[in-house]
Amino acid sequence: MKKKTIATLLAFGLAFSMIGCGAKTETAEPAAEAVEETAEESAETAEETADAAEEDTTAEETADAAEEDTTAEETADAAEEDATAEETDEETENADTEDAADAATGEVMSHDDYIAADVDSEVTIETYVQAMQGWWENEGVGNATFYTQDEDGAYFLYNMPCSKEEYDKLTKGTKIKVTGYKSEWEGEVEITDAKFEIEDGSFEAEPLDVTALLADDSLIDHQNEYVSFKDMVVEPSKDADGNEVAFLYNYDGSGSQGDDLYFNVSADGKTYTFTVESYLCDKDSDVYKAVEALNVGDTVDMEGFLYWYQGVNPHITSVTVK
Repeated sequence: MKKKTIATLLAFGLAFSMIGCGAKTETAEPAAEAVEETAEESAETAEETADAAEEDTTAEETADAAEEDTTAEETADAAEEDATAEETDEETENADTEDAADAATGEVMSHDDYIAADVDSEVTIETYVQAMQGWWENEGVGNATFYTQDEDGAYFLYNMPCSKEEYDKLTKGTKIKVTGYKSEWEGEVEITDAKFEIEDGSFEAEPLDVTALLADDSLIDHQNEYVSFKDMVVEPSKDADGNEVAFLYNYDGSGSQGDDLYFNVSADGKTYTFTVESYLCDKDSDVYKAVEALNVGDTVDMEGFLYWYQGVNPHITSVTVK
């Protein structure tokens, strides 16, 4: 607007100058009007130019502001990414801490100390996997049962939490450190609610012949060990219809192929019930098929684990007919 005012004054000045130089009044007035119109047009053009410049400045400022917003947004995104990365690192660190907390802890006991420990007390042992009794998930948590042993005795790890990847690593002979609770069920002493970690070392037990100890109270000292039985005779069992048979599907004959196998064998005039645990040795295993092929009166050698259920109830893994 300042540019327009100056242009107008200049126009009027020019007009008065023309009058002062001797021009006629009637000629000077149109000329002055023309000059004034020209000045006004120039002023308007100048104003439009100024407005356009002002609009350019505003547009530039808007562009700058947009650029600043973009920069601010990028900065915010970068900050958010940094925060996410920091949270991820923290979660990883926490997971590592939790894994460490879940590992077996406590002072390692000897087998004698384990035997002497009270039921329901926390125990920590080092042992070696001898056999695995299946793997399954319970409410999203992997579990498996293990027959384990060291040079001094055996330990039965019942439903020990482990992932499928961990389970696949726990092959025969693998050394593990285990912390859990000593428990008892129907005479079977086991470790429950266990945590474990794999250690260096390997051991595979040789079967101990306990045939002569079957009627002896000391047999329980070998509970859960890998053992063998020699020259035992297959005795009849009665199925659900009262027929004498060499074996049963389930303890009462109510099952079918794929269920646990139960069969009676004797030594020194006493009869015992042995089992092929289907989770340990399924229907496609050699021992399962061997028991299905037994006849009453057969003499057999066997190997397995000295499991206990209201008395000795070995889980057999091998049967050889003599």
